[in-house]
Amino acid sequence: MAEENTSKVCEAHPMTGGDGPNSYAKNSNIQRDAIDAAKELVSKAIAENLQIEVLPSNTFRIADLGCSVGPNTFLAIENILEGVEFKYQRKGLNSQIPEFHVFFNDHTSNDFNMLFKTLPENRRYYSAGVPGSFYGRLFPDASIHLAHSSYALQWLSRVPKSVVDSNSPARNKGRIHYSNSTDDVIRAHETQSTEDMECFLQARAQEIVYGGLMVLTIPGRPDGTPHSDASPNVIFQLLGSSLMDLVRKGVVSEEKVDSFNILTYSTSAQELVAVVERNGYFSIEKMVGLPLPLVHDTILYAQLLTSHLRAGMEGDLKQQFGEEVLDELFDLYRKKCEENASSLDPGKAVNFLVVLRRN
Repeated sequence: MAEENTSKVCEAHPMTGGDGPNSYAKNSNIQRDAIDAAKELVSKAIAENLQIEVLPSNTFRIADLGCSVGPNTFLAIENILEGVEFKYQRKGLNSQIPEFHVFFNDHTSNDFNMLFKTLPENRRYYSAGVPGSFYGRLFPDASIHLAHSSYALQWLSRVPKSVVDSNSPARNKGRIHYSNSTDDVIRAHETQSTEDMECFLQARAQEIVYGGLMVLTIPGRPDGTPHSDASPNVIFQLLGSSLMDLVRKGVVSEEKVDSFNILTYSTSAQELVAVVERNGYFSIEKMVGLPLPLVHDTILYAQLLTSHLRAGMEGDLKQQFGEEVLDELFDLYRKKCEENASSLDPGKAVNFLVVLRRN
């Protein structure tokens, strides 16, 4: 029985399911590129930091947190399996390579049917789905040997209360994202991000075995970069601008824009280090920036951003504004991306690869 209940009520923001033209499965190349870029670093981290001598089981358990619907999660898991097997082989323990059990985790509203239908037929692991927010407990004490998460921890668990309070100075009126808003709004999101990461680390500290690893890829911003300048944030600012264009056209109401908030936060390395050190249960074995792919064709890059954002945001936008506005909204958005290509410079963003070891 878990000694401590760290569960919390969290808002779900599932990626577009199925395998249609706007689905996450068909529009997640950016996330896949991050997994590819991390492959050798993850293998090296496992070789150098995973303490297989103290692992208490002949079944090696891996959790992918925020797995979505595939196919990227399957690629990440395969990379981890190769790294663990190589670790055993280097130690001359070929005959002791354990069986693998993989837990695919995401919110209950995730399209798990799509995930299970596309599981690789030749997989070398047993699999299970685990629904629920990773900001709370998901697994029994000391049951996970390696936890992985890629492009998921930028999502906050909830809208900060002050942001939706009409009487608060942090009310985010006329915007859908924190980054181009007031200092009060930015501080509210910084506080929420810190609280969420503390919950995440506390839950994983109970679930991961001593000597086990956590491998995280988190999109963020370089230290010292203002929130309003970080290119991941500009992506959402342009979406907000597109929605306000629809307000001026009378297509959507301003009240609906005022009450809509995108729950992402672009953290910095300094912020990540501070929250890990404050938690105290993990040591930072590696923290590096992954190379970001460059797309020099402005039109192609705008189309890529538009398709990826629609795959990630379509469900929330449909619920708030109605399905009938989506095509017009994303057509406006694509044009704004073309016009503001210089503001979307990947140099103003970073993908952090963070390797943590359970103390």
